Amino acid sequence: MTRLEPSRNRVCRRRFSRWRFAAAALVPLSNFGREKGLLLFLCILSSGCRFGQSDLKPTIEFTKVPSADVGGPGKLDTIGGLAKGVQPGQQIVLYAKSEEVWWVQPFSNRPFTKIQGDSRWKSETHLGTEYAALLVDQGFYPPQTAETLPTVGNGVLAVAVIKGLGPAPPSIPPKTIHFSGYEWTVRSAASNRGGSHNSFDLANAWTDESGALHLRIARSQGEWTCAEVRLTRSLGYGTYVFVVRDISHLEPSAVLTLFTWDGIGSEQNRRELDIEISRWGYRENDNAHYVVQPYFIAANQIRFTAPAGVLTHSFRWKPGEVMFSTVTGSPGLAGARVINQHAFTSGIPVAGGDSVRMNLYNFRKGEIPLTNETEIAIEKFEYFP
Repeated sequence: MTRLEPSRNRVCRRRFSRWRFAAAALVPLSNFGREKGLLLFLCILSSGCRFGQSDLKPTIEFTKVPSADVGGPGKLDTIGGLAKGVQPGQQIVLYAKSEEVWWVQPFSNRPFTKIQGDSRWKSETHLGTEYAALLVDQGFYPPQTAETLPTVGNGVLAVAVIKGLGPAPPSIPPKTIHFSGYEWTVRSAASNRGGSHNSFDLANAWTDESGALHLRIARSQGEWTCAEVRLTRSLGYGTYVFVVRDISHLEPSAVLTLFTWDGIGSEQNRRELDIEISRWGYRENDNAHYVVQPYFIAANQIRFTAPAGVLTHSFRWKPGEVMFSTVTGSPGLAGARVINQHAFTSGIPVAGGDSVRMNLYNFRKGEIPLTNETEIAIEKFEYFP
């Protein structure tokens, strides 16, 4: 059992000793003085008790911890513990860590665990190498996945983390590649990108002899595996440029995303700006759009049709505005034609903690499922402050 705070009894004993000493000091006073002093002492005692209760910091303990495991959709166990210093309406949010990603538990549509009257909480969880419990206020919206756990503040009152029981399974060392003068980490953990669960394979991202980055969707043991790379540092405000080779062969359910993303931020503020190439599973849809998340706000999304051939996509991000642009050909090429441009001026995220990413994945919710392996080449990435 993990204890994070001293017991309330010990604190109260120390305070009572100080109050008893203060009361003793009132003895030499006159009757009138003793009456006033006693009244003052009782007021201090009463307020002190109230202060002692409200000042007690909330804590979380684990009493039942599952084993350490790489996890998976079919592996569940019971996790439980105690939550002290809790106010009405507060709940527990659980996470399990698998392949460097924290996943909310037990399911994305059931992210809250109730605290019983005796301070105990219990739930099912998918297995992982580590487990986390967050005490949260009403109205807190937990991210479904996170590269780093939320910290205390903004609706989070306490956080406790513990390793799974037994030896941890061997971890896959991170794979990095060099592209356009930057270092990128290749994703291996699964994700729910676009609301679709996808697996990722380190072999699906590489650079060729010319230096171009290749992202691939491939078949592995009867399942689709996808690709994603993440810049190892944050760039913040500035201009982001992506030169992409022909995308006309992409099937309707394949999605190429060029975007910024904050792995620590909440779901409401991932600092996400997207250039997405996809028909989202329908043949009649336009095949490209710009998005300032959240996408479901109509003013945050502009759709258009991107033609075949090399295209240069970019966005200029500054406080209060993002200007997106798509032109034909590579930068500086004579005769380049503007395909689309749009400036967003509302709901623009503030830079900080974001990193640029590129991925190719399978959108599983359209009417036309993916049927073939596919690959996209990105010739160049550039950034200008």
